[in-house]
Amino acid sequence: MRTLMIHSDYLRYKTRSKTKLAEDIEDEKRASGVDNALVAFIAVEKEDEENPELIIKKAVKEILSVQNKVNADNIVVYPYAHLSSSLSNPSVATQILKGIEVELVDNNEAVLRVPFGWYKSFELSCKGHPLSELSRTITTEADEEETEEEVEESEPSQFFILEEDGEKYDVDDYNYENKTLKQLVNHEQGVSHEDSGKQPPHVKLMKEKELASNEPSADVGHIRWYPKGKLVKDLLGDYVYDLVTERGAMPVDTPVMYDLADPAIREHAAKFGERQYRLKTKHRELMLRFACCFGAFRIMADSFLTWKNMPVGIYELSQLSFRFERQGEVVGLKRLRAFTMPDFHSVCLDDEHAKEIFASQVDMCAQTESDLDVHYEVAFRVTKDFLAENEDWIKEVVRDHIKKPVLLEVIPKMKHYWNAKVDFAAIDDLGRPIENPTVQMDIQSARRFGITYLDENEEQQYPTILHCSPTGSLERVICSLLEKTSTDKGSKPSLPLWLSPTQVRIIPVTDNHLDYAEKVYEQIKALNVRVDIDDTPERVGKKIRNAGKEWIPYTIVVGDNEVENDSITINRRMDDTKEEVTVEQLADEIHELSKGLPFRKLPLPYKVSKRVKF
Repeated sequence: MRTLMIHSDYLRYKTRSKTKLAEDIEDEKRASGVDNALVAFIAVEKEDEENPELIIKKAVKEILSVQNKVNADNIVVYPYAHLSSSLSNPSVATQILKGIEVELVDNNEAVLRVPFGWYKSFELSCKGHPLSELSRTITTEADEEETEEEVEESEPSQFFILEEDGEKYDVDDYNYENKTLKQLVNHEQGVSHEDSGKQPPHVKLMKEKELASNEPSADVGHIRWYPKGKLVKDLLGDYVYDLVTERGAMPVDTPVMYDLADPAIREHAAKFGERQYRLKTKHRELMLRFACCFGAFRIMADSFLTWKNMPVGIYELSQLSFRFERQGEVVGLKRLRAFTMPDFHSVCLDDEHAKEIFASQVDMCAQTESDLDVHYEVAFRVTKDFLAENEDWIKEVVRDHIKKPVLLEVIPKMKHYWNAKVDFAAIDDLGRPIENPTVQMDIQSARRFGITYLDENEEQQYPTILHCSPTGSLERVICSLLEKTSTDKGSKPSLPLWLSPTQVRIIPVTDNHLDYAEKVYEQIKALNVRVDIDDTPERVGKKIRNAGKEWIPYTIVVGDNEVENDSITINRRMDDTKEEVTVEQLADEIHELSKGLPFRKLPLPYKVSKRVKF
C-alpha cells in the first residue's frame, strides 16, 4: 500500500461520473467535505491481497500515529490509484478501504471515506507545517520490533469470579464450591488435564447407542447420523425453532457458499479467526460458511428497516456449517468440520436497546439448561472499555438472569466484532468445556455490511446486532447429553424423556401375548408417544436388560395376567418403580414430563425384530 497523508485546513470533493468499478453510494456521499482533516490518499497494491487484515491494521496504526502528531479533528480516507502502478483487484481495494474506515470508527475517530471508483473533483488546502505532507509504504511483512501499542494488544485477559451479589474475586483467591466452575477456570487459564489423552466417553456412546459415527469416506469431522440420532437432532432443531419464533424470530434459509471477493464477506471471515473451507473455481475464490451470519446480514442489508420494526429477528438452522479444524483437534461430536448450527440474529436500535434484548436472550439460553437437563458453567467475556461503562448492567445480568457465579473475562482490547459475550458450557468427563449456548453483542457488522434503519426523524442509523445460538451446535448438545451420563454418577444414564428415541417398550412374554401387545401398542401410539414392541425370540430377562441398555424410560411386560385383566404395569427405569396404570395415565405422565417440548414419531420399525443393526 502507498499512502500520501496531508494535514489540511479543509477538503471538499464532488463526484462527477462513475467507472464500471464504482461502488453504489447514497446522494449525500456524492459531495462532501470536512475541516482540519488528515487526508490519507491511498493506493491499494497487488501484494496487499496476501493479507488484507494485516494491511488494514498497519494502515490504521500509521494514520492514527500521524493524526496524533498533527492533532487533526477528522480523518479522510481517499482512494487514489495514481500513487502506484501495481494496483490490487478492485474488490480487495474496496474491502481494505472499508476496513480502514471501520477500524478508525471503532477507535472513536471522525472519518469520511470518499467513494471508490468515481471520477471526482476536489479542493484541498494544505496547512504547510513540517509534518503536513508525509508519504508511507505499508507492506505485508511483519515488523521486526514490537511497539508499545502491540505489546498492549498482546496483554493477556484478566479473569475474575463474579457472584450473584455483585462481588468480584480474583480467580486464584476464590473459594470454589463447584468443581466444574474451577475446571472452566483452569481451561481458560491453560491449565492442562492429566488425562487429556483419553477419548471422551460420548465417542463410544454415540456408536453404542446407534446415534451416529464418523463417515470414513468423507473428510475427518463429518458425521453420518442413524435414525435414532437423526430423530434426536431433529427434535433439538424443533425445540430451538419454537424458542426463537416465540420471541419474534423470522426463519429463513440462505446459501452455504459465499464469494470472498465481496469485501464485507472477506473482512468478516477474517475477523472470525477460525479456519475456513475454501473452494476455487476458474474465476472465483469461495468460502463455505462457518455460521449463518453472512446470509442473515445480506437479508438485513437488502431490507427496508425502520425504528418501528425493532428488534428484527432473523433465524436459520444451518443444516451444515463448516470449520476447517486441525485434524488432531477433531473429536467425536465436540469438535467437527461440518456441523448443525442454530443462528439467531437480532437487529437492535442501539447499544442500550441491545443490552435489553441481550439480557432476555441470556434468559432463553439459561432455559435450555433445565429443558435439556444438563449443567452449564458460564463465562461472561467483555472488553475492558465495555466493563468500565457497563459494570452495573453486567452485574444485573448475572444476578437476574444467570443466577449463579460466573467466570468474568476482561479482554484488554476488542479482537473480534463483539464487545460483550456470554458463553454457556457443559463440562465433559475430562474436565473440559463443551461450548453450548452463546449471546454476543456485535458493534461492527452493521457498518461492514451496510445495514441501516430509519429512526423517528427519518435519518439513517447503524443498528447494534446480537448473535445468539440458544443451544450451540446440535452436535455439541448431544455431546453434552452423552457426557453427562459419565459425569452424573448419582443416576442411571439416560437421555431426556422427550429426546428418547423409544419412550415405551412393550415386552410380550411369549408369542401368545403378541396380539395383546399389538393392541396396547396401537393405543399408546395414538396418544403421541414413541412406543415399540420387542418381538425377538430372546428370553424376557434379556429383553428387559436390552431395554435398559437402550436407556428406554418405560417398559411394559405383557403376560397372562395383563391379557386376562386387560391391564398394563409400567416399569420406570429412572427410579425402578412399578405401577399398574391405564394407557391414558401413562400417556398423561409422559406428556406432563415433556410439557412444552416437541414431539416426533418413531423413526424405526416398531417391531424390534425388523430393525437393522447399524
